Amino acid sequence: MTIDTNEPSITPTEILNLPDPAFTPNHVCLVTGCATGIGRATAIAAAANGLTTVGLDINVAESQKTQALAAEMGGRMIFIETDLSRDSDIETAVAEAAGYGSIRYLANIAGLQHIDAIENFPMEKYDLMQRIMVRAPFLLSKQVIPHMRKNADGMGAIGNMASVHGHICTLNKPAYNIAKFGLRALSQSISAEGEGKIRGFTVSTGFVKTPLALGQIPDQARQRGISEEAVVRDVMMGHSRIKEMMSPVEVANLFVFGFSRFANYLVGGDLLFDGGMVLTY
Repeated sequence: MTIDTNEPSITPTEILNLPDPAFTPNHVCLVTGCATGIGRATAIAAAANGLTTVGLDINVAESQKTQALAAEMGGRMIFIETDLSRDSDIETAVAEAAGYGSIRYLANIAGLQHIDAIENFPMEKYDLMQRIMVRAPFLLSKQVIPHMRKNADGMGAIGNMASVHGHICTLNKPAYNIAKFGLRALSQSISAEGEGKIRGFTVSTGFVKTPLALGQIPDQARQRGISEEAVVRDVMMGHSRIKEMMSPVEVANLFVFGFSRFANYLVGGDLLFDGGMVLTY
């Protein structure tokens, strides 16, 4: 079986465009993991909705491609090379982003995966995953919340990329499972302290057509002793009532909605779009 690891292209008609008086170039939306996948799509969608988007990633070449794609959609994205495992990089990026306007939105999307059983899991990989997917979102939230409180209306929203793995745990993904449950707790903690003005929320999806998801297929096949085709059919999409993976822009649209005026009651909540994987089996 040949696995196509190319990201689906994004067209303007696929982007959710919402009329929102807060979606202006004066408002900054930070997006982590802007180089590929969901982070790339979210940066493009936020820019296409009129926000000044600031993309953070360590991959310069691919992030510059995202910049160009955002411009093609009529939006503006600024790229700041950022190693999310370095506190100083995060603090510098937020300070620079504040120079482009009022920070109002943050999308914590960057992530990585490692497939292994707990007894075999390399702790250096565990530590890196927690640092990128839990500590960095926490520190970014800590850094941007004071900026949000200074906005004229004191408003802001922080969206965190969770997963079905923030609802259920599958074998050989312990660090990923823990991180995604942690992001749901972070979103609820932000909301508990936000007084209804600064909202935290999560987006939980099944498998999405990203390099991260597609790249884990060989490892899953090896770990489970099955074919790559069986991984996609039986493991990834087995419990989903919809048998096709989501596209990154479909997930990006959930962040656009979550940030918008139409989601004022999304306070600590989770947008579960998983084709029925969690709730129907």
